[in-house]
Amino acid sequence: MAVNLKKGEGVNLSKDGGHDLSMVTIGLGWDVVEQKKKGLAGFFSKPPADYDLDAIAFLLGKDGKVTSLGPPDANGNTTLIGGDVVFFNSMRHPSGCIWLTGDNRTGAGDGDDEQIIVKLDSLPAQYETIIFIVAIYQGKENKQSFGEVQNAFIRAVDAKNKEICRFNISGDSTYSRFCSMTFAEVTRQGSGWTFRAIGTPHETDRFVDLLRNYI
Repeated sequence: MAVNLKKGEGVNLSKDGGHDLSMVTIGLGWDVVEQKKKGLAGFFSKPPADYDLDAIAFLLGKDGKVTSLGPPDANGNTTLIGGDVVFFNSMRHPSGCIWLTGDNRTGAGDGDDEQIIVKLDSLPAQYETIIFIVAIYQGKENKQSFGEVQNAFIRAVDAKNKEICRFNISGDSTYSRFCSMTFAEVTRQGSGWTFRAIGTPHETDRFVDLLRNYI
């Protein structure tokens, strides 16, 4: 039976629990509150933009920092592509052990809306922690926030499609100024791994602002 976590709680993902960690799916899902139109003005107004929630992973070393930001472009600028950040413009980590399956731009449908696959058993030893971030793309510009996001969850599913644990969170008016969230982390514990629910919201809608804490 999967473990339902509360904010700050963790669960050991080790093989001792009978879980196959050769390929773990970190699944994220959410629903968005339907916005009601107000009178004729609402009828003729432009439809609101879809909520585009992006899943991002930071791979940290033993020092709690992201080691590689990827090779610079021709002008010497940091692009993050091919580095230790997995996101919509760099969907597969160079190690081949962690990748983003795709980008769901609406959150429509049942089950996971976005998935990050991790081969925990094969992840190079230099990586100690994986931080999972969710950010609303252009949330500030579109006046969108986690206040309208409901039934959000992050879960870990093993290679045998057995759900190990799940962390549920739903937004309310107290989340109306937050456009991103540090959702959870996976950390090495000896020869195994621990999944911990974090659920810390942030006002920024740019994951690179959060990345600065890890470089």
